[in-house]
Amino acid sequence: MGKNIKSSEDLFQHKEAKSEQPVAPDTSAYENKTTRQAGAAQKSARPRKSATAFRTISEVATDLGVQQHVLRFWETKFSQVKPLKRGGGRRYYRPEDLSLLRAIHCLLYVEGYTIKGVQKLLRDVGKKQIIANFSGESVKDPAASHRSVDVTPEISDTSAKAEVKQGLDDAQRDVLKSVLAELKELRGMIKKRD
Repeated sequence: MGKNIKSSEDLFQHKEAKSEQPVAPDTSAYENKTTRQAGAAQKSARPRKSATAFRTISEVATDLGVQQHVLRFWETKFSQVKPLKRGGGRRYYRPEDLSLLRAIHCLLYVEGYTIKGVQKLLRDVGKKQIIANFSGESVKDPAASHRSVDVTPEISDTSAKAEVKQGLDDAQRDVLKSVLAELKELRGMIKKRD
């Protein structure tokens, strides 16, 4: 042992001295994460588009909180949704397309309509009336504004009103009420577990 360590006590002190030296932490992973976050912040810090600007499918999907394939699916189910298509098949949504998509989104996700129900509503009432029912909403909290909007269209034709009122007979209503009561009971049981 030709080194300067003469006893086990000296060896122990030598190891302590080595361990007391500060070791610089590896911050490369943190720096990469910080760099990525800064890049994402720059993307989100882009100025907002004007209300009349056309939007891409990714912008509309982000705005509505749905996936892009959902918007493509809605195009197949609702003939009223017709974005402009440019070279390479890129979709550009006009402001009126966006208004209609917001209304469809609300009807499906907030109000609980089925796709067939929304299709019927669009056929019976029309695209302009649906958009008018949803216009003037705040984009910041769409859920709160949808609760206060009356999505039931005004039906001027008396025969159409009678058809709507006669949609369910008393037996069907009773069945639906009992199912609703069971669902509420189940929801209460689930809330108690959480």
